Amino acid sequence: MENTKKNRKFSAILVTFVVILLVMIVLAFIWSNEPDPIDPVSIRQSYPAGEPPIGYLTVEATAKVAESLLDKSGGFLSNDILPPSIFMDNMPSYEFGALVQVRDMVTVLRDDISRAQSQSTENLSLRNALERFNIAHTKWIFPRAEGQYREGIQHLREYRDELTDSQITNTQFFARADNLRSWLYFVSKRLGSLSQRLSASVGRTRINTDLAGDTSAQQSTNTGQLIEVKTPWLEIDDIFWEARGSTWAIVQMMKAVEQDFDSVIKDKNALASFRQIILELEATQDPMWSPMVVNGREFGFVANHSLVMSSYISRANAAIIDLVDLLRRG
Repeated sequence: MENTKKNRKFSAILVTFVVILLVMIVLAFIWSNEPDPIDPVSIRQSYPAGEPPIGYLTVEATAKVAESLLDKSGGFLSNDILPPSIFMDNMPSYEFGALVQVRDMVTVLRDDISRAQSQSTENLSLRNALERFNIAHTKWIFPRAEGQYREGIQHLREYRDELTDSQITNTQFFARADNLRSWLYFVSKRLGSLSQRLSASVGRTRINTDLAGDTSAQQSTNTGQLIEVKTPWLEIDDIFWEARGSTWAIVQMMKAVEQDFDSVIKDKNALASFRQIILELEATQDPMWSPMVVNGREFGFVANHSLVMSSYISRANAAIIDLVDLLRRG
């Protein structure tokens, strides 16, 4: 009789454990859904009084990218300390990639786009927004990352609303070629880094070109002529999802930037180039049919998702570099 009771108790514990495990697996699957794209047309149509001012679409799209990270299925997961979130690393990596792009855009808005020249005063709302967004994404208490990012979104929208008020003349969004160049320069640097990290999913030996092209250049620590580059196995999927989140955010912002910088882009005859960049980056958002990031050899039997992602990013980055050069010309 006693053994029967023990067996029943053990069975109940086992069933409870299995149910909890299944619930966590289902939640992890649901919470891994990526946020929906942001349509600049809907942002334009939601503007209450006719045509929105220059800069409205870019600022609101940036705010919506940040908001999407907080309001998507499962909410913001990067700083969760409870299961199943604590066992998930793909979506937190995705969130970090997108968050970096938000930080970069807000930095350019504060330092360049909102200022007529280098000695102009910075916009207070943008300064406050950047301070909030720079909080570590893993911070879960005192202050929590989500709370700080919510405040950052509010400050972004304060700046957006100031743009709509014709009485506030010291708040501006300068849609100039040099300002567009400043943001694209940030994007190019990020994409170049992501492409290199993705390519390192398979071990490669490369020649050290860090000081190439400058005979007087020096560096703090000497390195060899040949460098072995390889991503640790446990980091391969993290880098892939960081790249996917980063490129998703860039696509949303570029569609809005295209509208606000329309005259500049058309004046440089760069509309086709700009849209081609968007198409290349949109290809990185194709559905994943594999349950995991596969890391096959370059010409092996099994695919290598990191190299495919790197290919799209590299092509987009090359086009951005050409576009920056085009915008630099008179």
